[in-house]
Amino acid sequence: MKADPLPIEGIDYVEVYVGNAKQASYFYQKGFGFAPVAYSGPETGVKDKTSYLMQQGDMRLLLTSALVPDHPIARFVLTHGDGVADIALRVKDVEWTYKEAVKRGAKGIRDPTVLKDNSGYLKGCAISAYGDTVHTFIERDQYRGVFAPGFTPIKGKADPVGLQKVDHVVANVEEGKMEYWVEFYGKVFGFSQLISFDDKDISTEYSALRSKVVHNSSSTVKFPINEPAPGRRKSQIQEYLDYFKGAGVQHLAIATNDLVFTVTHLQQRGIEFLNTPDSYYEGLTKRVSGMSEKIEDLKKLRILVDKDEKGYMLQIFTKPLQDRPTLFFELIQRKGSESFGKGNFKALFESIEQEQARRGNL
Repeated sequence: MKADPLPIEGIDYVEVYVGNAKQASYFYQKGFGFAPVAYSGPETGVKDKTSYLMQQGDMRLLLTSALVPDHPIARFVLTHGDGVADIALRVKDVEWTYKEAVKRGAKGIRDPTVLKDNSGYLKGCAISAYGDTVHTFIERDQYRGVFAPGFTPIKGKADPVGLQKVDHVVANVEEGKMEYWVEFYGKVFGFSQLISFDDKDISTEYSALRSKVVHNSSSTVKFPINEPAPGRRKSQIQEYLDYFKGAGVQHLAIATNDLVFTVTHLQQRGIEFLNTPDSYYEGLTKRVSGMSEKIEDLKKLRILVDKDEKGYMLQIFTKPLQDRPTLFFELIQRKGSESFGKGNFKALFESIEQEQARRGNL
């Protein structure tokens, strides 16, 4: 059931709980070109956790770790490893949005609060989503500071690689739970279904999954939701659920305006990507005509290409960003296409299965 849409403008930031925020900030700065722009911790009056706000283009990544062992963040990291804890959404009216979301069935976990400092005030609240993931609603029209009260600006050199914004956020949920969460975002958020894939669309010789994509009316927020489907071997979704210990964010898709440039520089910095077999590029120009990129560049970098009636898109996937095979990045460049790479599913999933086999989990 789809309700009237909540007034959600877009993704404000994505918060990742990590074991060591200082070290993680260095990795995302040196590896992916995010600039450190704000810090929160004991020096700013916050005694139990530290946070580094990293930014590139319009994407804000908040890296947070606990300073005491019995903190909820420490328990999250112990259970899940480094992972996305909060997909914060920007709204115009926090009080009304929170009241309406709870009225529609959401579980509130933080009532609307107002935080103030010399730069103005910021309003926020939070509701539960799948697993231990939450959505913070943020209203920041009256705040002129670097990020939020309790944060101080920091300056760090960064060499950006062209990352622009979050294109979509992908969730993995338990088998049989996909429809529940699709209905949740329809009933509570007023999101509509954009596209659906079943196990005939997303399958290999060994494994399969089902997926549906929900989005807000302006498509500034897009949430694909995956669940495992029965197969001969363990699916990549089930491997994620086993290691993450429940439902959570599988990957962040980040948009760039020049994927060849972005991937070239990331590979030079040692960022690892999933491999694509040479056979994928045989006949690629016939499958996707009118590309402005050189096929030699796409093959060298292992970039995937797909098309729909509105154009084409380029995409590539990193290997997991931490030791557990859980959170990773997708990098995407849209040349008119609004698709999610259906034509690449087989090649992509066979690459993932090769990595699963190396870990002994296929």
